[in-house]
Amino acid sequence: MTISTLARRASIAAVAATAALVLAACSAEQPAPPDTADVLTSVGLDGLDAREIVDTLDATPLIERTTDYVVSIRPDELLVTDAAGDEASVPMPADEFYVSLAPYVEQTHDCYFHSLTTCTGELQNAAIDVTVVDNATGETVLDEQRTTFDNGFVGLWLPRDLDATITIGYDGLTATGPLSTSESDDATCVTTMQLA
Repeated sequence: MTISTLARRASIAAVAATAALVLAACSAEQPAPPDTADVLTSVGLDGLDAREIVDTLDATPLIERTTDYVVSIRPDELLVTDAAGDEASVPMPADEFYVSLAPYVEQTHDCYFHSLTTCTGELQNAAIDVTVVDNATGETVLDEQRTTFDNGFVGLWLPRDLDATITIGYDGLTATGPLSTSESDDATCVTTMQLA
C-alpha cells in the first residue's frame, strides 16, 4: 500500500468515527427544558399572568416572602427562576410598563431590574405622594398618595412609550427625577431618588 492509500483510509476512518459520534449524540436522550407552566406550578404561581404575579408578590409581607425562587421584572417579561435554576418567562402587558421605586432618606442599594422576592428599601409601609408628568405633553399621568409595600417599594403600572418626570414626597421631603418606559432595556427598579 502506498502512503497516499494509507492516508486516504485513515481519513475515511476518521470521518466514519466522527459520524458515529454525531449520530450517538443525536440519538442520546437529551432532557427537555422545563415548560413555563411546570416552573410556575413548582413555585405556586401557575394560572397567573404577569400583572397578577407582580401584584401578588408586591402585597406579600416580607416575613412571608420565599427564598425558594426569584422573580425578576424586565420591561417585556417576568423571569421566574426556581431553586433548581429552571426559568420561566411570562410576558408583561403590551400596553403597560411596571416600575418599582424605593425612595430613601439615608440608605439605598444599586438596582436596575427589580426583584420581587429579594429587593428591599428603606421606607417600609410609608405614605408617599407620587406624581408622574409626561415630558412631551405636560400631562399629569399619575398624582396619588401611595403606601410603600412591606419591602419599601412602591410599584407603578404606567403607559408604555413614556418619558416623564416623577416627583415623590414624604414627610416634608421631596425627590424628583427622570423616568422612562420607552425602551426594552429601561429600568424597572429605581433606587436613586434621595428625599431631601
